[in-house]
Amino acid sequence: MHVDFSCPCEAFGFLGPFADWVAYGMLRLNPDLPLGAAVRFFVFETPKVLILLTLVVFAMGIARSFFSKERTRRALAGKRDSVGHVLGALLGVLTPFCACSAVPLFIGFVTSGVPLGVTFSFLIAAPLINEVALVLLLAMFGWKVAALYAGTGLAIAILAGWAIGRLHLEKWVEPWVFQTPAGALGSAQEMPWRRRVACGREAVGAIVGRVWVYVLLGLAVGAGIHGYMPQAFLASFMGRDAWWCVPLAVLIGMPMYTNAAGVIPVMTALLGKGAALGTVLAFTMAAIGLSLPEAIILRKVLSVRLLLTFFAIVGAGIMVVGYVFNLLL
Repeated sequence: MHVDFSCPCEAFGFLGPFADWVAYGMLRLNPDLPLGAAVRFFVFETPKVLILLTLVVFAMGIARSFFSKERTRRALAGKRDSVGHVLGALLGVLTPFCACSAVPLFIGFVTSGVPLGVTFSFLIAAPLINEVALVLLLAMFGWKVAALYAGTGLAIAILAGWAIGRLHLEKWVEPWVFQTPAGALGSAQEMPWRRRVACGREAVGAIVGRVWVYVLLGLAVGAGIHGYMPQAFLASFMGRDAWWCVPLAVLIGMPMYTNAAGVIPVMTALLGKGAALGTVLAFTMAAIGLSLPEAIILRKVLSVRLLLTFFAIVGAGIMVVGYVFNLLL
């Protein structure tokens, strides 16, 4: 299967000539030197990513106005195990909950009868597959890579949650969680469309306003890699030939304090330099879905053994994705 990493949006075709004019015309940089290539990369990618990000976040803000924590909890409670894992992962993608909401959500889900494995399917999917990640992947690599990322992320969330559920690890949840009375996490409410559109605008202000700096920083780092990083150096540890490349990429990504806005622009530069798609995907998923801050927050409700089991199962799933992509693409 061949994946085209060129710009997927014909509407942004004007950015190529514009980036050439800025880098090589206005700034008079040499296109054959690293600085010229880095500046052109930055000018080409920045407006495309920010425009798409704004549009998608606005649409997701409207979609999320139909969900509340209480409604999400009720949707997950009482479902058959197989249906619950799929539904939990899908709701994790759609609902606006991040690592900072992990503890109250975990308590509310478990105490209201949501199985532990289904809860983990939700908690894995929520940070791993979000609109920022998908819009950046769409902008930089096209719909095929974005769809592959979303599909594999959902598979990891579903299978990891299923594995944790089958191990019956409720005994490794901190005891005080089960002693907490079940209560509403927030009431669902009906609202007019005027308010839903306002939710979209508020999402743009909250999300784009928060991540645009990370987008620019990530694009700047990506531009530096694109212009200056030797291809042979990257291929030596981000390639597909050595078996240890994928585990190393996961280990490098896991402790990073980052998010999709910062890491995915780096991803495009790594691929442009010849790094293997599976290895780079493993690095990206580990950085987004297995972050150190999330582990610190979840430690409040999970024992060390369950937290390590969670990281080991998800990390193994990410490595499988890396190896499969390197073999097939």
